[in-house]
Amino acid sequence: MDLLMQGVEYFHKGGFVMYILLLCSIFIITVGVERLFYFSKADSGRKFADKFYRLMVNDKIDEAKNLANNTKGDLAALLSFAFNKMHNKNINIMLMLEVQSGISLSKFRARLYYLNVIVTMAPLLGLLGTIVGMISAFSIFNLQEGQAIAITGGVGEALIATATGLCVAIISLAIHSYFVQRIDHIVTDMEQAFSLIEGLINRGDK
Repeated sequence: MDLLMQGVEYFHKGGFVMYILLLCSIFIITVGVERLFYFSKADSGRKFADKFYRLMVNDKIDEAKNLANNTKGDLAALLSFAFNKMHNKNINIMLMLEVQSGISLSKFRARLYYLNVIVTMAPLLGLLGTIVGMISAFSIFNLQEGQAIAITGGVGEALIATATGLCVAIISLAIHSYFVQRIDHIVTDMEQAFSLIEGLINRGDK
C-alpha cells in the first residue's frame, strides 16, 4: 500500500504531462492485447508453413491441400483458395494471391504505426514535462535560506516526467518490435508458400 501511495505521489509530482503519458500507456496495452488476439486468430504459424513446405517438396499435394483446408489463419485460407481454383483457367491465381496477401498484411500492420509514433512522442513529452518543471523550480528569485534545496528538489521532481516518458517509449518499442518481427515471418512464409503454388501451376498439376 505504501508503494502504491508513493507511486501516486510521484505521479502527481511529474506534472500535467504524466496524465498524457498515462493515456499513452493505456493505449499501448490496449493495442498490444488487441493485436495479440488478432494474430492468434489470423496467423497460421511457422509450424504450418514448415509442414506445408515439406509436403509440397515431397510431392504430397493432397496432404498439403488437406493441411491448408484444416488450418486456421490467412495463409492457410489463401492456399486453400489456390488449390480449389487451380482447375479454373479464367482465374489468375498468382495475381489473386498477391492482392489478397497485400490486404491480409495491411490488416496485420493495423494500428502498429501508432505504437511507432508513441516511441518517438513519449520521450519528448517527458522532456517537455521536465523543462516545465525546471522552469518552475528556477523561477524562485528570493535569495532566502533553503532556496538551493528548493531548486534541486524541484529539478528532481521534474525529472520524473522524463523517466516516465522513457519507460513508456521502451514498452511501446518492445511491443512494436515483437509484432513487426512476426509480420516479417508471415511475409517470408507467404512468399515461400506462393512460390510452391506457382511451381505447381507451371507444372500443370491439379
